[in-house]
Amino acid sequence: MSAISNPTGTPAQASAYLTSFLNNTLHIHISDGRMFVGQLKCTDNERNIILAMTHEHRQPSQRDIRLAAEKHEQSGGSGNVKVDMKKRFVGLVVVPGKYIEKIEVEG
Repeated sequence: MSAISNPTGTPAQASAYLTSFLNNTLHIHISDGRMFVGQLKCTDNERNIILAMTHEHRQPSQRDIRLAAEKHEQSGGSGNVKVDMKKRFVGLVVVPGKYIEKIEVEG
């Protein structure tokens, strides 16, 4: 996975650069801690991004972390507890550009 850098150049070069990512799977991290993983379909001048076939990943709740820790202790485990991110299918989404912190390309 590689992060998308901010290219410089002419508008035609910028358009070609963005076009090269169409239909690729992107990982978009937003300011509230969620991550969207889906296929890039389009973007606009406000940096909004539309993804298709998208899954939303979010941090586990404190309750989930506590329950996992209790279960780990009851099973006699020692060391750190691993709790996976929550995941759900959301389909076609618009990710507002003002909330995007990082974009990565899969592959």
